Amino acid sequence: MRVNSLYIYPIKSCRGISLSRAEVTPKGFRHDREMMLVDASGKFLTQRQHPKMATIGVTLAGESIALSAGDREISFQPTFTGEKIPVEVWGDRAIAIDQGDEVARWFEEVLEIPCRLVRQSPDEIRPVNPSYAGDSSTPVSFADGYPILLTNTASLADLNDRLTEKIPMIRFRPNLVIESERPFIESGWKSIEIAGILYSLVKPCSRCLITTTDQQTGERNPTKEPLKTLATYRTFAGGIMFGENVIPRKTGMIAVGDPVTILE
Repeated sequence: MRVNSLYIYPIKSCRGISLSRAEVTPKGFRHDREMMLVDASGKFLTQRQHPKMATIGVTLAGESIALSAGDREISFQPTFTGEKIPVEVWGDRAIAIDQGDEVARWFEEVLEIPCRLVRQSPDEIRPVNPSYAGDSSTPVSFADGYPILLTNTASLADLNDRLTEKIPMIRFRPNLVIESERPFIESGWKSIEIAGILYSLVKPCSRCLITTTDQQTGERNPTKEPLKTLATYRTFAGGIMFGENVIPRKTGMIAVGDPVTILE
């Protein structure tokens, strides 16, 4: 088994970036979910409420970030010196750094909603649930709950065999995609090693409405696929499961093609 593909999503719920190599930090891949959109109360915004977010392209260009949505474009330089504001992600409260009026206006015009873009502060730790992390100091970005989401190409192939219309892996917005020949083999893993880096698989990932959203057009599937089919054979306590939540136990670099070793 090898690493098939790597992804980061610098702005939560906006379009992802495919990488050939990724830097593994304690919070996950470098730049992943480092920023997010929030409403006037500081609560996070995602494709669950605003599927059009899927159409916003994000490109890293040195120290700047370029955004695109149709014929609308803007570039900005993320900052740690903006106004500090209280934000909320799934009940977790933190202080984040506002990225300014210009980029906020751009998002408001594209999405047609009032919002602000914020960046995670390096001075604050948002901890992973200690029930799964094993301690209360393991950090996570603005991801839903865990540093890395792992999926398996064979699991997607198994799902696509059951669907009338096949879907790409990006519907599940993974970070680390493993290439294997056995569907859902990842569900039995507890720890793996890739390029000398140890990873703990701590919890299956429950899936939501975002999986029914075309990540190019932002359109939702009215038949609720693939969630509807996935529910017929991947429903467990806690929800409809696809993929595994992962915590890195070391830092370093990972690359497409790296072999995967199962430790436990």
